[in-house]
Amino acid sequence: MITAGIDVGSTATKAVIFDGTIRSMAIIPTGWNPKEAGRNVFLEALNKAGLQEQDISMIVGTGYGRVSLAFIDRKVTEITCHAKGARFLFPQTRTVIDIGGQDSKVIAVAEDGSVVDFIMNDKCAAGTGRFLQVMTGILDITLDELGRLASGSKPVSINSMCTVFAESEIIGLLAQEVTKEAIASGIVQTIANKMMSLTSRVTCLEEITFSGGVANNPEICAILSSAFGAKFNIAHQPQIVGALGAAILGFEKL
Repeated sequence: MITAGIDVGSTATKAVIFDGTIRSMAIIPTGWNPKEAGRNVFLEALNKAGLQEQDISMIVGTGYGRVSLAFIDRKVTEITCHAKGARFLFPQTRTVIDIGGQDSKVIAVAEDGSVVDFIMNDKCAAGTGRFLQVMTGILDITLDELGRLASGSKPVSINSMCTVFAESEIIGLLAQEVTKEAIASGIVQTIANKMMSLTSRVTCLEEITFSGGVANNPEICAILSSAFGAKFNIAHQPQIVGALGAAILGFEKL
């Protein structure tokens, strides 16, 4: 019995092939066509697993682009899928923090693994991967460089969490010859503040699992972990947590 989970996000599309363990995984850019991205990432994951489409008993889709996937068997919200995937990777998970390309979310998980509560920041780019992408563009650095510059540097205060206003603020700071290190640290602190603001509205218990593309950056993870005063669980491939959860839900359904 083999299932597939496909998570079509705004920035990246992920797939996991699952047979009780993770058989294979794939991650590709979503681009302008989520339907095509979902199909392509599924085929890539199949190829890595050495399987054909007919070998898959159930395909479950999640993420904002799941509605565009005509070939899947079930659609499940990313909240449920992230909770399920995080609990599989780290069984003691009680809180999931996910920072994606266009939204961020905090999910409270019960001892039995069910979702107790959640909150999403999906109306504004503040605290998302898109926010970091814009900020690193202004500084002419990569996300990895942002983490390295921010690590150990005293943050300059960035007052606005709005991407547009924060962009103007950073341009002004550069004109004042504020160092990139201080600005980078201020940017990451702004992300931390936003996530802390979200968690203040959801009961946040340890263990905390951090997922999404931003979790690939160890320096940023360390800064956020310090802000929360708690150690984060981070998977080897933190972007696949939602797709993994979708595949597991299909497996359990069968």
